Amino acid sequence: MLHRRQFLTNATRSAWALGGGVLLAGRSARAQPSYTVPLAQLQDMVAEKFPRSVPVQGLFNLSLQAPRLRLLPEVNRLGAAMAVDAAGPALRRSHAGSFEVEFALRYEASDRSLRAHQIRLGRLDFPSLKPAVTDLLNAYGPVLAEQSLREVTLHQLRPQDTAVFDGLGLQPGPITVTAQGLTVAFVPKQP
Repeated sequence: MLHRRQFLTNATRSAWALGGGVLLAGRSARAQPSYTVPLAQLQDMVAEKFPRSVPVQGLFNLSLQAPRLRLLPEVNRLGAAMAVDAAGPALRRSHAGSFEVEFALRYEASDRSLRAHQIRLGRLDFPSLKPAVTDLLNAYGPVLAEQSLREVTLHQLRPQDTAVFDGLGLQPGPITVTAQGLTVAFVPKQP
């Protein structure tokens, strides 16, 4: 048992060295190894996916700018605030607005990515539109939020980030939102 504990401790420390400081090393065999992604890194990756255009049934298009992410550790989710422009045949001119969403995260093994899912829309706000039009946009809001953010990749783990853990029979498991960023725990691989 002592040899296994020492092996796991040494392997975890090696993973720390290989990961360039983003892998958190456990101090004992009971500590769960993990990988942490800081908010700034998440922000950079998500910014690459924007701007995005979301058409709404031929009536108008929403042009979404890169979101400003915020960590919500108390509910284990991320929040995003986005600037949005609405323009098209149903709107006589372009209207600037904003909307906020919250979402959970999941790990996608096929490409080693952390992705947004379980998206909840706050409210679309367009100060220059009539309230009835804004209410109509908010009726479409959940669908728009899903179309604009569904499965957006927030981070992608590189093979070298997980190589030591792969060798130990571990795989990414639960994702926890902390005050520092996202922490991905490594758990035993399922047979």
